[in-house]
Parts: sequence; structure tokens; C-alpha cells
Amino acid sequence: MGNGSRPTPEFRREAVRLALTSGRTRREIAEDLGIGLSTLTRWLSRERDTGEPVEASVDLHAELKRLRRENAVLKQERDILKKAAAFFAKDASR
Repeated sequence: MGNGSRPTPEFRREAVRLALTSGRTRREIAEDLGIGLSTLTRWLSRERDTGEPVEASVDLHAELKRLRRENAVLKQERDILKKAAAFFAKDASR
């Protein structure tokens, strides 16, 4: 970001999301993204003032729950296919 161009709104939202959810320090995130610590802090305070993070965190929580459910179903399907493949491989060798 050091080339003087303005960051996009998507970039700002992602930086704020990282700062709120990654568990890393603001300084680390700011350095990784190539922005100043004060810039990231300002974006965070603006985001808190809008009240949107609460809704976003609820949406993220629902999405995480949905993805975990989907992941469990996919693991079950994979295990069934593994067992079926082993069964047919053993059956074909007779």
C-alpha cells in the first residue's frame, strides 16, 4: 500500500476483520498489509462506531456453523466411499 494509492473498501474491511479475529497484534497486521498502525486503528474505531461488526460476527458465526456441519457430512461421505472402494477392490481380486 505504500505506493500512494487509496485502499479499497474491501481491503479496509478485510484488514479490520483480520485485526478483530486473527489473534495477532495490530502492529503485525499493519506491517503485513503495508499500512500504518494508526491507519488500522482508525479503521477499527470507525468500524466499531458503525455497529456493523456485531451483525457481521453473527453472520460469521452462522457461516462457521454451517461450514462445520457441511464438513462433517463430507467426511462421512468420504469414509463411506473409502469403505466401498476397499470392498469392491477386495471383491474384484477373488
